[in-house]
Amino acid sequence: MAEARANTMSGVPILYFAPGTCARVALTALEEVGQPFETRLIAFMAGDHRSPDFLAINPAGKVPALVTDEGVITQNTAILWYLARRHPEAHLLPIPETPSDEARLIARLAHFSADLHPAVSRIVVPFLFVQSREAQSELRDAAGKAIVFHLAALDRELGGKPWLLGEAWSVLDSYLGWVWFRITGAGFDGSPFPAIAAHYARLNQRPAVQRCLEREAAAQADLAARGLAAPNINNG
Repeated sequence: MAEARANTMSGVPILYFAPGTCARVALTALEEVGQPFETRLIAFMAGDHRSPDFLAINPAGKVPALVTDEGVITQNTAILWYLARRHPEAHLLPIPETPSDEARLIARLAHFSADLHPAVSRIVVPFLFVQSREAQSELRDAAGKAIVFHLAALDRELGGKPWLLGEAWSVLDSYLGWVWFRITGAGFDGSPFPAIAAHYARLNQRPAVQRCLEREAAAQADLAARGLAAPNINNG
């Protein structure tokens, strides 16, 4: 905690993350900003997310959490909005001209965090919600139907354009990319959504995304060396 305070007082934000989690979206955004930042790896299998030090940063015990010189920010929607407003030159999101424009952008971010993300969790880790294999299978099936509904709309929206908002990339694209990574890694059939598949391939060509993936790979190697790697983290 003292180290975190010292670093943020000097203006260097610190992102608490774990490889494969939705913290990838915030990590990518920081790479897109291009300013110095640091990361702290949370090893879930070691119980880091329930340690007093981390709970003092995020009482919810979840990643991502961004420690800044303005305080701690949690939840992807808030972190992404903060970074977009703090660094308009990075073009993480369009600059809203009216309150309604602002509300619609926040709603787009919340769509991923509140609608798609819960379905992703139930597809990838149903055992965190129910115990029996039968109940897990039923939960996965129900979540799969929900995700298909949402992906169909996003696939249509992408159409012939490269990014969700048109010609310019935004953090919304990184959030969709994380959703796609997690569910297809868990065996979800993505063939009915060719526009999203092509979008994901484009996304992974971005230098900031590649740097993010390199950081994740290094973190995953660290966890593996300590015997703390979550099973099949890169496969959903």
